[in-house]
Amino acid sequence: MHVGFYTPTAPGHVNPELPLVSELVRRGHRVSYAVGRELADLVRAAGADPVPLPSAAPESPGDWAEFDAQALASILEQALDWFRLELPVLRAHFGADRPDLLCFDPINPYGRLVADLFAAPAVAVIPNLAGHPDQPVADIFTSDSFDFADPRLVAAQRAMADFAAANGLGELPDTMNEVPAPLNIVYVPKEFQPGGETFDERYRFVGPSPRREDAGSWRPPETGRPLVFVSLGTAYNARPDFFRMCLEAFADGRWDVALSAGHRVDRAELGPIPSNVDVRPHFPQLAVLERADAFVSHCGMGSTMESLAAGVPLVAAPQVPEQRANARRVEELGLGRVLTDPAPEEIRAAVDHVATDPGIRRNLDAMRRAVTSGGGAVAAADALEEHARRSALA
Repeated sequence: MHVGFYTPTAPGHVNPELPLVSELVRRGHRVSYAVGRELADLVRAAGADPVPLPSAAPESPGDWAEFDAQALASILEQALDWFRLELPVLRAHFGADRPDLLCFDPINPYGRLVADLFAAPAVAVIPNLAGHPDQPVADIFTSDSFDFADPRLVAAQRAMADFAAANGLGELPDTMNEVPAPLNIVYVPKEFQPGGETFDERYRFVGPSPRREDAGSWRPPETGRPLVFVSLGTAYNARPDFFRMCLEAFADGRWDVALSAGHRVDRAELGPIPSNVDVRPHFPQLAVLERADAFVSHCGMGSTMESLAAGVPLVAAPQVPEQRANARRVEELGLGRVLTDPAPEEIRAAVDHVATDPGIRRNLDAMRRAVTSGGGAVAAADALEEHARRSALA
């Protein structure tokens, strides 16, 4: 079986799919993965044949207090600009080497149309909270004041639809409403999904498949103190002010701290570093979480799932709407706390609380079992094989 993937060039959307890619290759299937050149080596290492696209990771649209119509319009305009360049490459590759299935990330409005273009059964691979027609993701990520009639947003949607029609791709699905694929693989447990019981058999909540990671030069401190991991992910992490608050919160030396400052923060911006704090641009996250007692996190879905898979409680410092939705769910399920007005005292109090609260520990243990029972990449590969068999018989 030849399985195609078409995913936005963003680590948070590519990384959750790599365990499935590796599992498919292990079973003897061939995988072609269309993605921007900067992530081509990543998918090659998972066993796929990269289809390098002339696109790059989306530009950061800014840290809005709310996800407004201007923000979405900016994202859709970028998506169309890139798709104009990607379409000829996709036509050339998949037109000559048609996949038996095409997996797409629904955040890409053109994913379904690309599957239809090559008459390939479509599979949505969803690395975040899912939606269905009665519970659109837009309702989770937008506020009541969101202006769906904003002229710039309407114009961006119209331009995307016009481009699809002009290039024989058919009608573009409404970007604000859910149109389920025949099969939808969701990389979160049903227990974490709001309204999980309302999704039908087209949705398979397989949960995450955290990959083993080389610890590299990092070694856990041997001080006997608890360890807190601090990271704001890879996209919205230029927050030296927040990192300085964390340094102050743990300056008394009662916790060991692994602080991932990213590549956009100069270490000098942080001021004096206490001896109990290890500051690096990047840590081997899974290796650190295996030893951590708490995780101060932006609550991106990848990091959230990795934390829950490791049974580590979260202190959420979300930066953008998707992360806020994840953080709300963490707090609703009693898996951690959300920082409402970050200050050193609040950060420290929240970490002390989540690391010692017995109710949070019970909830984490239950969610960890839910993460495991979803089946991860193995269950996802089973579902893809079954979908291919049924599609061939249809």
